[in-house]
Amino acid sequence: MAEPGPAVRRRSRSASKRSRAPAQLCSAASPLARKRLSPGLEGTPAEPPGQAAGAECENESEEDMFGDYDSFYGNDSLLAQVDDMEQVYLQDKDMDVKAAGDFVLGNPQSGFDPRKQLGFSTSENAAVRKVERSDSFQMNEKELKDSNEEPGNFILDDLPASQFLYLDEMDELSSASRKPADTKKNDNYMNSCSDKISSPSFCHVVEQREENIESPVGSKCDFSKRESLKDHLKSAMTGNAKAQAPLISKTKQLKEAILSEEISVARKTIESSSDDIGPFYGLPSKVKDLLRQFRGIETLYEWQHDCLTLESLQQRKNLIYSLPTSGGKTLVAEILILQELLCRQKDVLMILPYVAIVQEKVWGLSSFGVELGFLVEEYAGSKGRFPPIKRRIKNSLYIATIEKGHALVNSLIETERIDHLGLVVVDELHMLGEGSRGATLEMTLAKILYTTKNTQIIGMSATLNNVGDLQKFLQADYYTNNFRPVELKEYIKIRDTIYEVDSKAENGFTFSRLLSFKYSSNLEKADPDHIIALVTEIIPKYSCLIFCPTKKNCENVVSMVCKYLNKAHREKEKQDLIKNLKTIGNGSICPVLKHTIPFGIAYHHSGLTNDERKSIEEAYSAGVLCLLACTATLAAGVNLPARRVILRAPYVAREFLKKNQYKQMIGRAGRAGIDTTGESILIVQEKDKQLVQDLVNSPLENCYSNLLPEFTKGIQSLLLSLVGLKIAVTLEEIYSFMCHTLLGVQQQLLPKEKSLLDIIKEGVENLIENGLLKGEISEKDHNSQSKLTITQLGKATYKGSIDLAYCNALYRELKKGLEGLVLESNLHLLYLATPYDLNYNCSPDWMIYLRQFNQLSAAEQRVADIVGVPESYITKKASGQAIRKNVDSAIINRLYLSFVLYTLLKETNVWSVSEKFNMSRGYVQSLLTSAASFASCVLHFCEELEEFWVYKALLTELTKQLTYCVKAELIPLMEVAGVLEARAKQLYNAGYKTLAHLANANPETLVKMIEHLSRRQAKQIVSSAKMLLSEKAEALQEEVDELLKMPTDIPGAC
Repeated sequence: MAEPGPAVRRRSRSASKRSRAPAQLCSAASPLARKRLSPGLEGTPAEPPGQAAGAECENESEEDMFGDYDSFYGNDSLLAQVDDMEQVYLQDKDMDVKAAGDFVLGNPQSGFDPRKQLGFSTSENAAVRKVERSDSFQMNEKELKDSNEEPGNFILDDLPASQFLYLDEMDELSSASRKPADTKKNDNYMNSCSDKISSPSFCHVVEQREENIESPVGSKCDFSKRESLKDHLKSAMTGNAKAQAPLISKTKQLKEAILSEEISVARKTIESSSDDIGPFYGLPSKVKDLLRQFRGIETLYEWQHDCLTLESLQQRKNLIYSLPTSGGKTLVAEILILQELLCRQKDVLMILPYVAIVQEKVWGLSSFGVELGFLVEEYAGSKGRFPPIKRRIKNSLYIATIEKGHALVNSLIETERIDHLGLVVVDELHMLGEGSRGATLEMTLAKILYTTKNTQIIGMSATLNNVGDLQKFLQADYYTNNFRPVELKEYIKIRDTIYEVDSKAENGFTFSRLLSFKYSSNLEKADPDHIIALVTEIIPKYSCLIFCPTKKNCENVVSMVCKYLNKAHREKEKQDLIKNLKTIGNGSICPVLKHTIPFGIAYHHSGLTNDERKSIEEAYSAGVLCLLACTATLAAGVNLPARRVILRAPYVAREFLKKNQYKQMIGRAGRAGIDTTGESILIVQEKDKQLVQDLVNSPLENCYSNLLPEFTKGIQSLLLSLVGLKIAVTLEEIYSFMCHTLLGVQQQLLPKEKSLLDIIKEGVENLIENGLLKGEISEKDHNSQSKLTITQLGKATYKGSIDLAYCNALYRELKKGLEGLVLESNLHLLYLATPYDLNYNCSPDWMIYLRQFNQLSAAEQRVADIVGVPESYITKKASGQAIRKNVDSAIINRLYLSFVLYTLLKETNVWSVSEKFNMSRGYVQSLLTSAASFASCVLHFCEELEEFWVYKALLTELTKQLTYCVKAELIPLMEVAGVLEARAKQLYNAGYKTLAHLANANPETLVKMIEHLSRRQAKQIVSSAKMLLSEKAEALQEEVDELLKMPTDIPGAC
């Protein structure tokens, strides 16, 4: 029979320690401290805290190691109560042995009820009572006898880790020294004592008391030589506290405890309406330390502080903010992201315009994720999981391109998880007005606004004009500031005269100076625009960017400039860069770069491979290169500022420059923390003078909806997904949704002959006609309640993000492939995964076409016949003969591009493939990236159509091959953000062959072993690897938890 006693359920130690915040340590209540240890103490007021503290300090030779642990609840003192109990016990000289035995063993016949003596007082804190299950003290006699709880469950819940370890050791000792059955009751009591205090000296006192109990009646306990019970207890607790603790860094535990506490405080601050925003804008102070460590940011700009403390942000309203380029917009967004992840415990989506910028941001924020305990997930190209894994512990920051962001939002709406998304941040918000990508961004934001009221939207841009429309669309407040960390001076150059842009002047310009550079007649002919004069004023001491209209123009400019410069500038580092570029090209290097780099000059455009671009960007940032000639794409891409920015001409390709583009380019001038001023110089021909005058004085372009102009990628795609996601399934619901889009806000811009409702009806009818939707639209009744439903093909189309212009063609080709899919090689699959929209930019070289066709096996040549390109057609085209048979040029071009991809996957060398097909290596790599992304889309398309089940496994593997296009052993390394092929080869050859190797690498060792790797890059690689490893481990743990989860619908279960 279990010994009667209070049946208190002990919390697990880990749970107890996790749930205990530092602020609660001194007030936490332990069951033992709350018990009354003597009949004489029942109802007696607790001794004042001062007295309790004084009683503890009798043993001055030992440091008080317990702080407030002597007062486990309120003003009650455990040691004070023990002292009082002992005094009462001493005074009662006539207590007989039976009474003493009853006190020890809880004899129910003695009239002594330990439940009453050990009951809680009525003043106990309700929260503590709930945790400790104090209601179990009210059990009746029978319940106590039937209880399975051990007396040892009285243990102090809130002891330090060292004492817990000591308790465990004493448990083992006491269990090993069990006595025979005839003394079982006494042993039980001994074990109870051991569990409570775990002190040998205390157990000795108990043994003395047991001997007194067994002595003849009338014998008295001899207390003359016995130490104070309180001293024994104090000594025992001191010994427990000094016991060896687990080998865990106390400094690390303290830091984690401080961070946890600050996050808790910050979360409460964020949720309250108080003006007190916590240690660092509602975030733990560790965030400030990390910004200093990773970014070198000591303090925020005044405008950043003002923006972060806006009332609209405190009230979680949507916000649009606009500042000039380089003003520090991104930092504000990142602080808001961290607030959402850490304080509100919600996921965040960050939408960026280009793959390169997504990768750069994943690379930069992974370090924060590792330190602060959140996941950073990349959604770009073929990367990203739909729907994302539902995390139970950590929150996720999804960093996505516009297209992947839209697919992610669709998947969250479909799985009813959109409310888990607490914040959406959109960089370059002005892209709402740019073609099909703008239409996709508008659809994404409109769906978020319509389906959830809990998701905050933050939009930022340097170039916004019609902000009123955007505010109305996003239901947002607006903040703007003209702050720039470095002053920007704008100039134009006409002949050899430089004018400063001055809005107050009559024609917009004022004379500044004449160029002083002396030109010879030969040099004047070679450089009529005086680029050399403008450049040599700046380099090599400062950096310079030259924006050119075309890629060829970039190469021509750097070739010309280097003829008139010397090489006396960091020569060894330049040679290292050339060596690195040769490694990237497997021994090959662009002859232009080989010639210009020794002078500290290079070009930067889409003709370079990703590895080459990254190497050049790093060299420019480090100051090894001082001049880059680049195209306009650099202005909207990675951040590479310069002291002076020169615009070679007011054109992008053949189109005249737009004000938004102009502002983006000149915004690169001036490096915060390095330069005191920045300059932009626009070179103007006399014929363009008036156009340039209008350009520099005109306002920024307005941002207009592209849902209508981009018909198949715009409004039709939106209508299809609205029905598919069941956001709107009737004409009336669709109209209501469309009124909340940017197109709905700008209805006044629609053609007069068509209303918004007419456009909707036309789009729906078109979708029904193409077999993507089912339903009927009434000609007369605009408020028709007849429901629309999506077909299986329609569902596959919107979930695969397939352009509606090509969805039927893709379906037909996949269906045809089932009849005779050639699997001898992956050529047939590559044809199916080649993007349709690249056909129009392809002009096959027919001799190369024929040569590549003849190198195929007989089975592979059959692929050409299956898709509709006979060998005779290619042969006649190559020989220049007339052809009567009409063959679809789109299929011809697509097959040619699939030949390029097929060769690339076999050779995994962009350089050799670009030479074979006479294409720029940049174009070949762009084709590879597009094909990987489209293969991922086709895979999601096939997953929704049961008849295409055979393609699922095939396309999964093909997508992986296209994404990395390297040998299989390098793929785990290339999964890490920022690690491209050349770097992966270096790491692999140095012995870092797995993700785990990288995640556990020492950055200092990496710097020593890997050539051309800076300390900062090494740290970021390790952080990114840790983040990816953590993400994969979390995903596996989620699967485990899901497998072990108890089903709620087990048949026959109660």
